[in-house]
Amino acid sequence: MPVRKSGIRELGLLMSRAMVAVAFMTAPLAMIDVVQASDENIIEGSYKAASGAGFVLMVSLQRAR
Repeated sequence: MPVRKSGIRELGLLMSRAMVAVAFMTAPLAMIDVVQASDENIIEGSYKAASGAGFVLMVSLQRAR
């Protein structure tokens, strides 16, 4: 059974699209080994000190029991 030239061209386009799709899906997995993450917690910027409202709320809820 002879294969038409248009069938071969369509197969080539399908294979190339499939290879691009597989490359896009596997690229993040390949990058996992490259990323060098650490266990440090770095928070940049200033922050406001806690006002203690959580502690006051906890004490008042315990007294309500």
